Amino acid sequence: MKPRDDYQPVLRATAPGRVNLIGDHTDYMGGLAMPMTVPMSTVIEARQLPGRILLHSDSQPEPLEMTLPVLDAASVTPKWGRYVAAVAQLLGAPLGVEGKITSDLPVGAGLSSSAALEVATALILGANGTTLDLARLCQAAEHLASGVPSGLMDQMAIIGSEPGHGLLIDFTTLETESVPLPESFQFWVIDSNQRRKLENSDYASRRAECEKAQELIGPLPAADPALVESIVDPTLRARARHVMSECARVRDFGDAMRAEDIAECGHLMLSSHESLRVDFEVSTADLDNRVDDLMSTPGVHGARLTGAGFGGCLVALAEPQVELDGWRVSPSGAARLEIL
Repeated sequence: MKPRDDYQPVLRATAPGRVNLIGDHTDYMGGLAMPMTVPMSTVIEARQLPGRILLHSDSQPEPLEMTLPVLDAASVTPKWGRYVAAVAQLLGAPLGVEGKITSDLPVGAGLSSSAALEVATALILGANGTTLDLARLCQAAEHLASGVPSGLMDQMAIIGSEPGHGLLIDFTTLETESVPLPESFQFWVIDSNQRRKLENSDYASRRAECEKAQELIGPLPAADPALVESIVDPTLRARARHVMSECARVRDFGDAMRAEDIAECGHLMLSSHESLRVDFEVSTADLDNRVDDLMSTPGVHGARLTGAGFGGCLVALAEPQVELDGWRVSPSGAARLEIL
């Protein structure tokens, strides 16, 4: 199936990817994170179609053809269509679309390609509400489509970001603050080419370990360090220590960005990577080697894995004149819907 040759799209939904500058594996524990959107995005151009969804993707060989209402999104084929189907199922959408999907977001690289597809789908299918309403809808769609108990960071960043700013998110209160990106800062995303699928990783077990630690000492983001160190089980102690220390790093990173202190921001990024490597055990030898290589480059102040880990991308902070082998990224702003 392909859209008809005479097809003229009437709606365009654009949803950017995101890179997390600091604060990984904290969102699902009610902690802090600071992501920002990137210039790469997923775009759906479509017209309304009663009772059906017909979408052709430029990056997938098999199109999605589906009747509404959707009753079991997790069984939809092709597999990439489950993210679209999950949004449609949760919306109870009676009105579908016919059109095309284009994307320059690499799949499996940790830049939230699945969340971007969910958000673009929600917008094209007419979802409305607050940033939080849409983020929760798309988070639930992610859970339904993939079975991964992911947090709310990706969707919040994609829906709620402001151009030229990082988004500081408190996942206990769900309050956000836009933090301007200094002109002296340049962020880069470097693809490790080490693909990962969260449904086949230890993501769920990491979350379960954090929840067990929290049952012992209470909320981890603001935990007393002495209580964290009192946890007998060394694995649970390490997971708790990462969440506690990472949230502190996010707060300090926000302060350093406001002060335009590039050296301190870089130091905090390196500390974050070390915590993810040692205490959370989601790095890989390849990611660690690439961080070392980046830090040997003049003008690079910090580098870390970004996203869930187990592969994917790194984010590096450099001075503006530095050139790296990757994507030079700047905050692009939030997802949007246009009438063409």
